[in-house]
Amino acid sequence: MRGPEARGPAGPGARQASPAPGVPNGALRPDDSRPGVHRPGVHATSGNPLGAAHPRQEAPTDLRLVPPALAAWAAAALALDAPPGWVTGVVIVCVVVAGGLLATRRSRASGESRPHHRPEPEPEPEPEPEPEPEPERDGGPRGGMRRRRWRSWPKVSVAAVLLCVAAAAASGGLHGADLRRGPVPELARQYAQVTAEAEVTSDPRLTRPRIKGNHAAPTAILLNAEVRRVEKPNGTVAETRTPVLLIVDAGAGVGADRERQGSPWLSLLPSTRVRVTARVVPPLGDSDRIAAVLRVRGSGPPRVVGQPSDTQRFAGELRGGLRAATDGLEPDARALLPGLVVGDTSRITPELDEAFKATDLTHILAVSGANFTILLALLIGPPGRAQQAERRGLAPRLGIPLRATALAGGALTLGFVIVCRPDPSVLRAAACGSIALLAIATGRRRSLIPALATAVLLLVLYDPWLARSYGFLLSVLATGALLTLAPRWSSALRRRGVPPRLAEALAAAGAAQAVCAPVVAVLSARVSLVAVPCNLLVEFAVAPATVLGFATLATAPWAMPVAKALAWCASWPAGWIADIARAGAALPGGGVDWPGSWTGALLLALVIAVVVLVGRRLLRHPWLSAACGVLLLLVMVQPPPLTRVITGWPPPGWRFAMCDVGQGDAMVLAAGDGTGVVVDAGPDPTLADRCLRALGITRIPLVVLTHFHADHVAGLPGVLRGRSVGAIETTGFEEPLDQAESVHRQAAARRIPVTRAVAGERRRTGGLDWQVLWPPPERAAPGAEGPNDASVTLLVRSAGLTLLMLGDLEPPAQQALLRSPAGAGLGSVDVLKVAHHGSAYQDPDLIRRVSPRLALISCGADNPYGHPAPSTVAALRAGGAQVLRTDEDGAVAVAGGGERLLVAGD
Repeated sequence: MRGPEARGPAGPGARQASPAPGVPNGALRPDDSRPGVHRPGVHATSGNPLGAAHPRQEAPTDLRLVPPALAAWAAAALALDAPPGWVTGVVIVCVVVAGGLLATRRSRASGESRPHHRPEPEPEPEPEPEPEPEPERDGGPRGGMRRRRWRSWPKVSVAAVLLCVAAAAASGGLHGADLRRGPVPELARQYAQVTAEAEVTSDPRLTRPRIKGNHAAPTAILLNAEVRRVEKPNGTVAETRTPVLLIVDAGAGVGADRERQGSPWLSLLPSTRVRVTARVVPPLGDSDRIAAVLRVRGSGPPRVVGQPSDTQRFAGELRGGLRAATDGLEPDARALLPGLVVGDTSRITPELDEAFKATDLTHILAVSGANFTILLALLIGPPGRAQQAERRGLAPRLGIPLRATALAGGALTLGFVIVCRPDPSVLRAAACGSIALLAIATGRRRSLIPALATAVLLLVLYDPWLARSYGFLLSVLATGALLTLAPRWSSALRRRGVPPRLAEALAAAGAAQAVCAPVVAVLSARVSLVAVPCNLLVEFAVAPATVLGFATLATAPWAMPVAKALAWCASWPAGWIADIARAGAALPGGGVDWPGSWTGALLLALVIAVVVLVGRRLLRHPWLSAACGVLLLLVMVQPPPLTRVITGWPPPGWRFAMCDVGQGDAMVLAAGDGTGVVVDAGPDPTLADRCLRALGITRIPLVVLTHFHADHVAGLPGVLRGRSVGAIETTGFEEPLDQAESVHRQAAARRIPVTRAVAGERRRTGGLDWQVLWPPPERAAPGAEGPNDASVTLLVRSAGLTLLMLGDLEPPAQQALLRSPAGAGLGSVDVLKVAHHGSAYQDPDLIRRVSPRLALISCGADNPYGHPAPSTVAALRAGGAQVLRTDEDGAVAVAGGGERLLVAGD
């Protein structure tokens, strides 16, 4: 069944009116929609019955709105923290000058029209023949009028820019003044303790775990809010409306997943009103849209004084239903689907988040215009066919007319904003997605750039803080690249024989990456080499995952079994996206470090321009292009045999390697081809994984964790990533408790057995054997205190090489080790892994007893503890040892045996 607008021939063999020249396929002009009117189209030679996806533009791109949008963007960014007098002066000057320009143009236009009413002058006695006018470039008598209009246009353009600058400066100045007014900023400068009522304006979120020394920093809960009422320290009460950031102690045991979190703060919905007692402190930066930070101490429940609105409660139920429907999925899909659909990243682990950052796929985890465009395309059909009878969308198939479809699209937009929260990123996505898709659907391809400029202008005027947002900048750059560069690059690729769909995908991914990479480099100080292939590989999975995810969201409140079935279907493309992100991040050459400054961004932009120019020439030579592609692949994959030949790392026949993981410990004992025993994992999963990949380790029969301090165990996810692990052996002193629980949780998730190491234990694998010297069977030795003194201590033998690995033993435990039965026979060793990162607390008798030939110290550059201590280094060298340290020498590998000891650095 079709609506009234679907009149016309249909069915097999029916002839369809061709679109007018310059109008995309299916976008008929209003005067061409009459029955029987047929006009030649530009798609006739496309070879596609539906026409070319990107027909050649008959008219130049309309760029008139671009200067006003850019000027308003800059004015808003500058006016946010500018003095009120400066903002007022700018607004007045811009309005006066713009008014003068418009008045001058109006008077000139009226002056040009007066000669038609003046009396004709008397003829001269001997008139000279007038020369024939030169032919107008525009042709015809209207050419002069067009030139006059063109001469008058710059004044209108300048006036428009000035008026937009005035409006943006006024909006930015008012928003900035609104942030600085009221009592809260002054209380923040005093670091006052206050009682305040605040309305929550965002979903609660957890801070990412951070390693500080040997422990993990406490997790905190962050909420954006507006202070509505504040009680000052002197007892006076003031009404206000000031945006702030609430930082609440999460309490012990709060993990990265909401299901393991007991804090009721995490269940608060936006628009909830709470009363808090907190210390007010200034924000860290001037670019934030908050006036102060309220630090709430203690992990008690919030005092709710106002319930959330019905709209937010409904949105919260939908989001909760989506989480419930995804509970039974695999961990990656379970974490990723809520992020794809509504931007709920509460289940995204830090490791998966880092993988998305390394591959430049973070736009998938954030609500973007792409999500909204997919939904609208599902409703109205492919954009190029939006005005045809056979639109293919859900609305025409249900017989919904165009006007009703437009209303449905508006309702969908409103629902999208409500469910995904009216945050700036969501509003930006809704505005850009709606305007851009509307421009395509109406067949006005020339209006795409004006549509983007209009969206930028309106959003900056509505929320001037977007002018300082890197996310907003990246969104605009990516959209602009898709509208300008991508069609040209796609056409160039198709001319060289690339299939159309592949050409469009390559052009879109390459254009977006080319313009966004300099900004990403400023933020991350790194350039991803795998971003384009990873974006290409996930592109076909994003649409089904998004559509099925929204279907799960819609059906969860009334049919949970159906929602779970839909979520299971969506888990396949979502899992594919996560796998691609992990695989791309795991490539050793997936990215290169780059200066994280605007100078570095400019340098990267020049490099990209050179690559594009060279690439255009390479496309003419298929074999040379293929060779460059293979070379790039080798750079990204970096096969260990090839890397070993080029870099010499790791050295042939290496037996022991100490990884450079910063302030922490991570070591590997070679146990055969691609096999190694790992002792400690360091503080950073990425660094641990990178070291093991460089060493070519794919099988780990045993992971030994000497003790549970974070600088030794927090990198365990990187050790387990993509490798077969036989078992994990730990000390029996399970403190700190949160890190011990994390180790057991990761082992249980991968079904890896966890055992306890005790003195006297002996093991062997391949050509490697070792003995556990410490700790004794009891909980800790007499006089020993804390996790350091319970460190697992190993005496390792490998191909005639002896190594003593002391963990973080302190002097009391070192002395007890010498007196213990296991340590009584301890003698000279070839290599000593110095205890506790070379701290000053070492037992001199132990150093003299083992008298190492080589002493290795694992420590981070510029660490705040002064490791290694000069006294320890001096004592080791006095005993005849060669001292190497990772903060200066990088990763270290030891080979050889007996009298011949070889040492190599990365």
